[in-house]
Amino acid sequence: MTVTLITGANKGIGFETARQLTRLGHTVYLGARDTERGEKAAAEAGARFVQLDVTDDASVAAALARVDALEGRLDVLVHNAGISGDWVVDGPTAARVFDTNAVGIVRVTEAALPLLRKSDQPRVVTVSSSMGSFWAVTNPDRPESGLTAALYAASKSAATMLTLQYSKSEPGIKFNALEPGFTSTDMITGAGMTGGRPVEESARTVVKLATIGPDGPTGTLQDENGLLPW
Repeated sequence: MTVTLITGANKGIGFETARQLTRLGHTVYLGARDTERGEKAAAEAGARFVQLDVTDDASVAAALARVDALEGRLDVLVHNAGISGDWVVDGPTAARVFDTNAVGIVRVTEAALPLLRKSDQPRVVTVSSSMGSFWAVTNPDRPESGLTAALYAASKSAATMLTLQYSKSEPGIKFNALEPGFTSTDMITGAGMTGGRPVEESARTVVKLATIGPDGPTGTLQDENGLLPW
């Protein structure tokens, strides 16, 4: 049985990833800050709830301790937790956005590494964004070039770079980041944008990278079509 932990998974792409991986036979720990929402989402997804706030060291430590006590290892870690900061640009908002979208990756990864090292095929997937790709945001043929999201984009650049650096420092673990696609989530609607595809479609890329075999890639940024320059 594959043991998987997903952060920020009580809704959106994280929730749908939990549901799809559960259907594939994974034992999924659905992490969420809010206990009531997390427990409800876990029940709907067929997963197990674990209280997890990526901005809180004690919460992260307790969540990984629970996985350790119940499973003794972790096979897949999905960094899905992320915020936009409501598209405000100021110092306090920058601190919150980076604490969640980048520093949170470090907190959870460092706490999870001892358990990942016990897995036969450990994989870490970071839900990043092509908004953090210099190639995409400077390419007039890409929609990212016409969007402005300073803090979100910069934090996702950091998220992708952390993924690459961990792939180098932990060669026994597959680390990959992804652009999930323009998806109908609360973050998109909160920005006043409409459209976006269903979360079911975007979660498939997460699932793909969460289920790669020993010959799969590491240290990459991908979307549903394969490698993305960044």
